[in-house]
Amino acid sequence: MTVTLTKSSDRTSNQILLPSIRWETYRAIACDLESQSNKRLTYDKGLLEIRMPSELHESYKKLLGRIVEALTESLGLEICSLGSMTCDREDLARGLEPDQCYYIQNEAQVWGKDQIDLQIDPPPDLAIEIDITSSSLNRFVIYAQLGVPEVWRYDGQAITIHHLVGDRYILSDRSLAFPLLKTIDIQNFLELKNTLKENALIRQVREWATKR
Repeated sequence: MTVTLTKSSDRTSNQILLPSIRWETYRAIACDLESQSNKRLTYDKGLLEIRMPSELHESYKKLLGRIVEALTESLGLEICSLGSMTCDREDLARGLEPDQCYYIQNEAQVWGKDQIDLQIDPPPDLAIEIDITSSSLNRFVIYAQLGVPEVWRYDGQAITIHHLVGDRYILSDRSLAFPLLKTIDIQNFLELKNTLKENALIRQVREWATKR
């Protein structure tokens, strides 16, 4: 099976929703699209969504990723950055590709592994969702099923932090992965994008972290 997706040039994300897709078909498509960075898959019990993010989406994804990496470096934390790694479990018949995901608290448990099996290994400690154009499927339900402790969601205007409590997410004003980091701090970093170039912005993040 060969799947080729063409990215739109506009500022919104294109979406394709396919019903009645078997697990084996979903996995084959996921493998076939591994080399294409301009897609995100979500699979929920037979429903498969393929999204092609816009340039704006990718810009905020990269920036938030750099912020996370700068924080870990400045705070002396180890990290395993896995980008949009496919996170799925056949026993749940659910899976997705985060915009970014990281092992921080559980980094030692996956360090050096060529493959991560979420039926055996812990889920990522932190996932980032850029939700400028909403998914047709409820990705938070899938994150909860996979057991991801923390999700940052950015909708193009505001950042929110979500902690997994039981089987659902609740809003929080503070990060689990970085206990000193509040929602307002991340929001302030993102708003610097309007006045600072990217490396200058990251220097501000490092300066903030070293003062903590």
